[in-house]
Amino acid sequence: MRRGRWIGLALIALFGLMAVLTWPAALQAEQSYPHLDPKTGYRMGHYRAALPDAAPGSTRIDAATLKQKIDDKEVILLDVNAHVGAGFDPITGEWFVQQKRFDIAGSTWLPDVGAGYLTPVMEQYFKENLERLTAGDKSKAIVLYCQSDCWMSWNASKRASSWGYTNLYWFPEGDAGWKDAGNTLVEASPVPLSVD
Repeated sequence: MRRGRWIGLALIALFGLMAVLTWPAALQAEQSYPHLDPKTGYRMGHYRAALPDAAPGSTRIDAATLKQKIDDKEVILLDVNAHVGAGFDPITGEWFVQQKRFDIAGSTWLPDVGAGYLTPVMEQYFKENLERLTAGDKSKAIVLYCQSDCWMSWNASKRASSWGYTNLYWFPEGDAGWKDAGNTLVEASPVPLSVD
């Protein structure tokens, strides 16, 4: 009887170990990054936090690689950092910005498009500007960034990839990483929304 009990306990322990070792990757990712929405896969809050090694549909690049691409005039630069202020004016589409933003020279600043959830207005804003900047060519090279340790660039990369953009680069070190590499930043102005 004692031998049977030990065998039973050993089998339970073995099955428990097998279950842990075979958890789906998605469940393990959810354990590591608890603010990912299980339905959409987007980070839904607490955007300033440690990042994974890769963003869906994008190639991660460092400051030196980014500088080379800029020097070669190979990329469209998208700053997707959140704005600090009261949003945008629904009549003019202009952003109410209470804190200056400095980004990489030549960037287009599209505030808040890296949020986990986009309203239909903000989704249209992001889509329209991607279309405009690429002239409808979804294979054009686009670099997405915001601040260091900021999930908004991760979300924006995932979203652009889901819309069929195929040549995306993710620069997770953002403005701080660019400056730390000895480069300069310039004052940015957010692109207004198109309003009817």
